[in-house]
Amino acid sequence: MSDITLTTAALLCVAAAAAGWVDAVVGGGGLVLLPAMLIGLPADQPPAHALGTNKAVAVTGTSIAAVTYVRKAPVDRGFAVRLGLLALASAAGGAAFASAVDKAVLQPLIMVVLLAVAGFVVFRPQFGMAPAPAEELSRRRRLAALALIGVGIGFYDGLVGPGTGTFLVLSLVALLRLNLLTASATAKVVNVGTNLGALLVFGFGGNVLWQLVPFMAAFNMAGGWIGARMAMKKGSGFVRVVLLVVVTALVARLGYDQWFA
Repeated sequence: MSDITLTTAALLCVAAAAAGWVDAVVGGGGLVLLPAMLIGLPADQPPAHALGTNKAVAVTGTSIAAVTYVRKAPVDRGFAVRLGLLALASAAGGAAFASAVDKAVLQPLIMVVLLAVAGFVVFRPQFGMAPAPAEELSRRRRLAALALIGVGIGFYDGLVGPGTGTFLVLSLVALLRLNLLTASATAKVVNVGTNLGALLVFGFGGNVLWQLVPFMAAFNMAGGWIGARMAMKKGSGFVRVVLLVVVTALVARLGYDQWFA
């Protein structure tokens, strides 16, 4: 950490705490942490180091948030774990292909999807607000969730990353009829898998600044713990507001990268 000033390290820890809070409530913590790392790290550090270090920090925050949620929120733990393990394998595959894909091609598509999501949430106020139906979910819905969330979003997180937590929450609400609070809780379990899968690949590739990880991870875990407790206390309405803010910010960030960076 000799090339990183104490002030920069402190600011990165603050960003890690903020990212942990956002990630715990509705996902999208990478929107906060990854740009901060790209700005704060020395210019001679390759972008892959920021991506790998971001995953190493994020896996700690999502883990503490997942444990906090699962202890108190209504989560189908068995299904969430199976989904997370599938996502882990898919994210590792995505990370392995990350260097071969032009991310600029994907950004406009991601923006369109996020704008559609924001519009849907605004014009459907009850989206994710009602409790899940009492009857057992059909096998078809569970298989759809495994395919789209476990394979599709898992691969996306390893490949690109921004907005993964948000995509997880929205997909869980749409496919499994969960309310936003339960979807956020389930998404944290799955997100642990996606972060860990990508981290394994980045770590073996030497793209993690391990000297920074313990300090940033501690702040990220604190933010994740606070965010999870706030979400459970305030309920789905609070999660919905944060969701809209994060989606809007993510669209703005992707738009800036696409047209001005």
